[in-house]
Amino acid sequence: MQTLRIKYLAIFLSLPLLISCSSNPVKNYSGERMEDIDGNQYHTVTIGNLVWMAEDLKTTRYSDGIPIPQIENYDQWANLELPAYCWYNNDSLAKDAYGALYNWYAVESGKLCPDGWHVPSDEEWIEIETTFGGAGIAGNALKESGTIHWKTPNMEATNESGFSALPGGYRSYNGTFNLELRSGYWWTASTKSWYGSSSKAVYRSLRHDTKDVSRNIAEYNNGFSVRCVKDK
Repeated sequence: MQTLRIKYLAIFLSLPLLISCSSNPVKNYSGERMEDIDGNQYHTVTIGNLVWMAEDLKTTRYSDGIPIPQIENYDQWANLELPAYCWYNNDSLAKDAYGALYNWYAVESGKLCPDGWHVPSDEEWIEIETTFGGAGIAGNALKESGTIHWKTPNMEATNESGFSALPGGYRSYNGTFNLELRSGYWWTASTKSWYGSSSKAVYRSLRHDTKDVSRNIAEYNNGFSVRCVKDK
């Protein structure tokens, strides 16, 4: 098994395995589209009380028009303590399927998502997981089905949610790229300090060979995907 090279406290934070009482919690592809400041358009999906992007964010500028630095060099990425983005493996062809990978400093800016949208909190991720039976099984409903993008076996993925999660991999704190086709990683806007450690950012991940949604914490200079949620 390939070892994950993310610098984080590798502690799974348990989530409630609650079943939603709603008989019809999902409206796939709500018909609403949203557009970022670069002109990229995204499908959206309504899940419970939240409207989510159904694709990963691709913007290269903040909502106020200021460019986000694109960092390709491995050493520069590893030593960075400022916002940045990149394409997986520094290949712009990854943009259409997987969007961009952002460090958490870009998330922290509060301007990464288009006006009227925001990076979801830890609690909003818990809400979507709960809708589909809890973190232990919700991955099946969140992942795109089949093996066009996901490496086999893609563990009974149904995409019941319309969330259409893809395995865009991640960029490690040391600048290397890892796990495309095998895993997807998404930042939350939340942070957590665990057992006296310094504050780290909470994220979610999905894998090709499991049906759970993993919840962990990572250093800010990892590069993960981002989904946006519409403001209420």
